[in-house]
Amino acid sequence: MAVQKSRKTPSRRGMRRSHDKLKSPALSVDPTTGETHMRHRVSPDGFYRGEQVIAQPDFDDDDDE
Repeated sequence: MAVQKSRKTPSRRGMRRSHDKLKSPALSVDPTTGETHMRHRVSPDGFYRGEQVIAQPDFDDDDDE
């Protein structure tokens, strides 16, 4: 098993960790609906690149039992 020869300084540790941060997700606005969504994914209302790819189900409100 590899063992380090000398202790890493806090500066070197920080330099190594500088690339470990999380990047913010790339967001996009759908041209048809104006919905904000993650890139290359279908928006919550079923649109992708300006076209509706998932049909929204029709809900009837008269079934109040």
